[in-house]
Amino acid sequence: MFKNKRWLLVLLTLTVALVYGGVVTAQEDITELTIIWAEWSPSDFLQQIGNQYEEETGITVNVVQEPWGSYFDRVAAEWAAQGSGFDMVVGDSQWLGQATTQGHYVEMTDFLTTEGIVDTVTSAALTYYAEYPTGSGIYWSYPTEGDADGWAYRRDLFEDPEEMAAFEAEYGYPLAVPATWQELLEIATFFTRPDEGLYGAAIYTQDDYDGLVMGYENVLFGYGADWKDENGNVMGIVNSPEAVAALEYYRQLYECCSPPGMGDAFFNETNAAFISGQSVMTMNYFAFFPALASPEVNPFADSTGFFSNPAGPDGDRYAALGGQGISINSYISPERQQASFDFIRWFAQEEIQADWAALGGYTTNINVLESPEFLEVAPYNAAFAETMTFVKDFFNIPVFGDLLLTAKDPLHAYVVGGEGTAQETLDGIAEEWDALLRDEGYIE
Repeated sequence: MFKNKRWLLVLLTLTVALVYGGVVTAQEDITELTIIWAEWSPSDFLQQIGNQYEEETGITVNVVQEPWGSYFDRVAAEWAAQGSGFDMVVGDSQWLGQATTQGHYVEMTDFLTTEGIVDTVTSAALTYYAEYPTGSGIYWSYPTEGDADGWAYRRDLFEDPEEMAAFEAEYGYPLAVPATWQELLEIATFFTRPDEGLYGAAIYTQDDYDGLVMGYENVLFGYGADWKDENGNVMGIVNSPEAVAALEYYRQLYECCSPPGMGDAFFNETNAAFISGQSVMTMNYFAFFPALASPEVNPFADSTGFFSNPAGPDGDRYAALGGQGISINSYISPERQQASFDFIRWFAQEEIQADWAALGGYTTNINVLESPEFLEVAPYNAAFAETMTFVKDFFNIPVFGDLLLTAKDPLHAYVVGGEGTAQETLDGIAEEWDALLRDEGYIE
C-alpha cells in the first residue's frame, strides 16, 4: 500500500502515541523529571526512590524542596503562570478542589483504574488524597505520603514504679497510654511539674496555615463534632455544644500542661520540647516521629513510645489527616505527562512501596501496611497503621484557604491568648464561614 518508504516513516512518526486518561505521548526524549514537595524528611526519602528509578531507567528524578511556610504559595504561583517548572507535585489533600477545578492537575482516573492501582491503596487514602469531588470516583493523584496526627510519650516515666503508684493513688486507675482524651488531660496534669522543668503535653498552637486548626481538629472530631453537616451547612455545626466542649478542652490542655514558649508551636516545636526533656507527651504528625526514634537526635529514643489519638466522651476516635498525593502538572507537554505516568506506575509497585516504607515514607499500599516487616521496622508504624483507619480531613473545596484564614486567628486568640469564650469564638467562625460558603454557592 505504501510505496514511498519516506512517507511511511513520517506517518509512523506522527502517529506513535500511547493514551492514559487523555494524555498522549510522542517522541520527545525525556531524560529527567522534576517533582516539587515540601522541605522535610519524606522529600529526602523520595529523592532516594528517584535515584533508584534513575538506576533502573536512566531518567533522572529531581525532588525540589520548598519550606512548608511558602510551599503552597510557590506552587500556586506556578499554577497562575501555567508554568512547567515541575512535572509532578506532591500536593496537600486540601488542595484537591482548587487544583482540579482550576485545571492544574491531569486527571488520573483511567490510569489508576485500568492499571489496578486503586485496589492497592487504602480506601481512606484514595478518598482524601486522590478523589474530587468526594464520592465521585474521579481521581487526580496517587496517594503517596499517608500521614495523620499521633503521640509520642516517655515510656521510662510511664513505667516508673513510683510514678505508677503515685498516679493510681491520685486518679484511681493505672498509669498507661491514655484511652480517652480525659485520661490524656489527667496524665498531662500529673506530669506537669514546673519546678522540675517537666510538662505534660506539647500540642499544636501555631497561627500559620493549618497548624492550630489541625491540632484542635483531633479533639473536635473525637468529641463527636465536625466542621459541617452532610449538606455543607456550618451554622450549629462548627459552634455546636460538642465543638465548644472540644475547644474548651484544647485550651485547658494548653494552659495547664504545655511547656513555656509553646504559644506558636507546630511540628518542629513539639518535637523539640520532647527532645529537650520538657514534654512527657507530644502531639505530631507521624511523618515527624522518625527523629524521635533516632538516638542521634533524641536522648530518650530508647524509651520513647508512640500511640494513636484516644477516644472522646462518647467513644468517637479520629485523627486529623495529613499527607499528600502525587499529581501531574497539566501544563507540561504530553510527552512529559506520559513520562510522569510511567514514574508513578513504577512507584506504585508493591516492592517499590516496600522500599519507600523502609526508608521512612508512609506508604498507603494495603499489603505493605499489613506486612510484619512494616509493622516491626519502626516503633511508630503500628500506631500509624491503626490511625490511618480513622482519619478525617478539613475542607478540600477551592475556598479551603479562606476558611483556614477566618478560623486560625480566632482559635489562636482563644486557645493561646485566652480571649473571649469558646462559644463566642466558634459562633464568630460559624457566621463568617456561613456567609463565605453562601457567597461561593456551596450553601443554598
